Amino acid sequence: MLFEILPLLVPVLLIDITLAVTAVRHVLRHPRYRFGNKTMWLLIVVVLLLFGPIIYFVFGKGENE
Repeated sequence: MLFEILPLLVPVLLIDITLAVTAVRHVLRHPRYRFGNKTMWLLIVVVLLLFGPIIYFVFGKGENE
């Protein structure tokens, strides 16, 4: 079963990891967020690996960036 869905999982995992790394880099480099602080956003991005980066880019990223 795993070997049947593995070709579909590999691209999804690569995209998710790339998005998470990009979100962590953005959180660490930018001091302003719509709400919350750096620690909160790092925890959200890392703990909720699948949806955390998406949540950050939709709700946390500041307007003027």
